[in-house]
Amino acid sequence: MNQPKVKYSLSNWDLVTVNPNYKTWDWKDLFCFWGVNIQSIIGFSLIASLYIMYSLNTFVVFFGTILGSFFVYLFSNIIGKPSQKFGLPFAVLLRSSLGFNGAKFFGLIRSLVGIFLFGIQTYFLSKIFVYLIRISLFTIDESILQEDIFIFYYFGLNIIDCSAIVIAIIFQTLLFSVGMQYNKKLINFSAITVYVGMICFFFVVLLSDVKVTTNAFTNILKLNNFIDINNLAPLLTVAGTIFAYFSILIISFGDFSRYVKNNDDLKKGNLSLILNLIIFSFFSVFIVIGSDVFLNLKFSDMDRIFTNPTDIIGKFNNIQITIIVLLFIIVASASTNMVANFIPSQYSLINFIPSKLNLKSASYFISFFGLLIAFFWLTILSQIGILSFIDTFGAFFGPLFGVMVADYYLIQKENLSNKDLYSINKDSSYYYSGGWHIKGVYSLFIGFIFSASTIWNTNLMFLQSYAWIIGAFVSWITYYLLAKK
Repeated sequence: MNQPKVKYSLSNWDLVTVNPNYKTWDWKDLFCFWGVNIQSIIGFSLIASLYIMYSLNTFVVFFGTILGSFFVYLFSNIIGKPSQKFGLPFAVLLRSSLGFNGAKFFGLIRSLVGIFLFGIQTYFLSKIFVYLIRISLFTIDESILQEDIFIFYYFGLNIIDCSAIVIAIIFQTLLFSVGMQYNKKLINFSAITVYVGMICFFFVVLLSDVKVTTNAFTNILKLNNFIDINNLAPLLTVAGTIFAYFSILIISFGDFSRYVKNNDDLKKGNLSLILNLIIFSFFSVFIVIGSDVFLNLKFSDMDRIFTNPTDIIGKFNNIQITIIVLLFIIVASASTNMVANFIPSQYSLINFIPSKLNLKSASYFISFFGLLIAFFWLTILSQIGILSFIDTFGAFFGPLFGVMVADYYLIQKENLSNKDLYSINKDSSYYYSGGWHIKGVYSLFIGFIFSASTIWNTNLMFLQSYAWIIGAFVSWITYYLLAKK
């Protein structure tokens, strides 16, 4: 069946309201969704570092983590509710507050950031494939890695590095471009598999010396001076760090919440984020502390605690354990990349050219540019400060949230005209000024100025963890004052 191209030229089968039969997600699926988002090397290292590397009271870190995740839960409920109710992705919902052209171009920002991060994450994922390839070649012939073909580097990459990047791209593209119902299965499989892997690793560390490892873990659980006004600042810092980690997910959370059965499952599922953080924090900290004890007994030159799982397994010098852990890391890293970067980029790209793109073609577009970014990340992109520009584009996300929330809850009163969201007729509700809602765009830029200032103004950099919230609040109040009747 051909899609309408005149009156409803903004329609696309991947963007229209979800068929009620496809609203199959419940709170358990959202538990896995949030689990996937924390189960990465970055998440592991972040949690472990907060507990270990900083001189903070353990309980301050714990409650700071809970506070930060509570705000993620709160904002995810707010932005996820309209998408769940109307079955709409983020980019389509954005048409209500910015107009269909505003939603096209400002929604595209989410894709650009997502594609860059997808490429960067793919580069780091490819390093895991590099380890596996090297282990395989070394097992076949210990001298083969000394051949000229393996030691010739171009743009900082040798033939194994290049092959690993291509493998990582193909691996992810084939898995992620099937559709959301299949992606749900991947998310659930990944979350459960990684937790099983962490439990196994936990017992490996625990059973290496039960008494020593448990004592080392309990020694960090100190309640000294917990009720102290001086703990307030570090607690808020931890909360801001945790919120900043998840903030990229909030703005496009509707891409997933549109498939949730009902609002009760949405709230329960989002609440499971806190449970995921508690579980993941326990395992990651215990593994890091226990491994440190084991490694200090084995090596006398250990001068720091390793918080990166690849560094930890590298010190164990056990090929079997290394291969198993690397496979778990591939599953965890790839699924995180899918949820945080790939899927949101798909929908925002489709919304930019709805008459030309679908999930498959958008996936190939993302993968092609992700491949280029991964290839040139080490020698070029990482050297020119590209992350500062990505952070700057990301500074739009909080203001976008503020504008969308103010529009839906305060201006539209939780009512939307579904058919008008896909119409370019001048008499449609969201046509505004040629498809641009000037008040929404103005509010967005006002919030962006405040949000981006924490990145580029050295005197305000201490507020960078709260840039998202600052931008969201400023745009929210500005939009309400401008758009209210």
